[in-house]
Amino acid sequence: MTTSYPLVRPAHRDEYDEVARVWMESWVSTGLDTASDALLTKLRDRVHQEVDNGWSLFVADDGGRLAAMLAIDIPKLYLDMLFVAVDGRVVKIAHAVPHDESIISSEVPVRGVIELQGGICEKLHLKVGDLAKWKKIS
Repeated sequence: MTTSYPLVRPAHRDEYDEVARVWMESWVSTGLDTASDALLTKLRDRVHQEVDNGWSLFVADDGGRLAAMLAIDIPKLYLDMLFVAVDGRVVKIAHAVPHDESIISSEVPVRGVIELQGGICEKLHLKVGDLAKWKKIS
């Protein structure tokens, strides 16, 4: 049996409306706002504005369905990405390099990805095999 995992890739301009919808769902899930046509319109405009201002836009493509999005000002910032397995162990550390459109994914199933400011893994001596723990925010 072959299992596929979402791939992180650059967003295409024709996906920006869908990116705004994904962003709205994420925003609403935090309780900061409620879903509405007005919020969706605001986020659609913001997606175009941020990309026009030089930000890079990435999506998690889950077999053609956009599952998540990430907007980042790559010329000024890069990311350390910790891929965390179900048991909480870091199984991969990757670095999102400015202007590199390579797909970044895990070779094994993961619970999630922790994104940190570039250089933090080295500064904190984080490595594959470390246990990632966090407290639930209530």
